[in-house]
Amino acid sequence: MHVLDRIERKVLLNAPRKQVWEALTDADQFGSWFGVALKGKTFTVGENIEAQITYPGYEHVVWKAKIERILPQTLFSFWWHPFAVERGVDYEKEAPTLVEFTLEDRAPGILLRVVESGFDAIPGDRRQKAFKMNSRGWDEQMGNIESYLNQPRRA
Repeated sequence: MHVLDRIERKVLLNAPRKQVWEALTDADQFGSWFGVALKGKTFTVGENIEAQITYPGYEHVVWKAKIERILPQTLFSFWWHPFAVERGVDYEKEAPTLVEFTLEDRAPGILLRVVESGFDAIPGDRRQKAFKMNSRGWDEQMGNIESYLNQPRRA
């Protein structure tokens, strides 16, 4: 496997497994910390989902994913086109990458790991930039979910 084929990030979250799981798989909650307008939508295995990105500077982009697997409180994965942000470009012709979130018990909380793989299949002229931007993006998203889970919960 090529060194630029996968990105792996992890964060230790001080939250119950159920709460971490819901932040990942409840589309509304996922959208809150990930920066996508998913209110009223649901993640269903085998189905495509689209929504407007709400992240500043990328509001012109529609987030598109195909839900791959949902193993309750263990694994959530989807396919998408990494850093598919340029106007007028049809990314559907490219192979997508696979994003997998896994949860592990790790005292005193839950270890959340994200692995995005498949960059080797991205066209060469785009591969390095997509890898670099998503590497930074996952750093930020791990901080985002941690901040989201640390917010006071509404009863």
